[in-house]
Amino acid sequence: MFSFLLSATSMKQRRGAQPARRPSVFAAENRFERWDAHTLAAHPETEFEQCHFVGCDFSGASLGHFRFTDCLFERCNLASAKLSGAGLQNVAFTDCKLSGVQFAACRDFLFEVHFEGCQLHYASFFGKKLRATKFVRCSLTDADFTSADLTEAVFQDCTLSNAVFRNTLLTGADFTTASQFSIDPEGNTLTKARFTLPGLLGLVSKYGVIVE
Repeated sequence: MFSFLLSATSMKQRRGAQPARRPSVFAAENRFERWDAHTLAAHPETEFEQCHFVGCDFSGASLGHFRFTDCLFERCNLASAKLSGAGLQNVAFTDCKLSGVQFAACRDFLFEVHFEGCQLHYASFFGKKLRATKFVRCSLTDADFTSADLTEAVFQDCTLSNAVFRNTLLTGADFTTASQFSIDPEGNTLTKARFTLPGLLGLVSKYGVIVE
């Protein structure tokens, strides 16, 4: 059994999961520009708190022994970065390249992330708790949300071509401005999830229904 809501508006405040906090205020000495993997590895600390990374290139880097708390990555390249064991506690990514990143491998403890204007092709969120997480203007082609908890998550102006939703908890999730998604209502929990009428096509695609 499943149920969902049709809505013409996408960003109404909802009860239940609390809106995620987004880090936005940083001390000048905590702003790091154009760092690369070598610069990060040479840094004496492995824990970063309230830091702002701008224009950094950590593509393919091993970040598993680092913990980031209340941090913002802006215009950074983290494509295929290795996050096994990394701590992401209230971390925001803005205009970042995150293709192939296995967020599923991050520590579960206090895991909290935010995304705006990011490339998340082939990213994996397998089994992660992403309650009330906001994805804003993101490309999520082939992203994997299998067994994830996306209760009251928001996909604002996101493309979800070939994204995988399997055994995913989508209670109250907002897809009203998302596009190109295909979600099997029989294999996911969609209670009170929000869709526009055109978006309902993404729920019946497996049945080969033709809507004219």
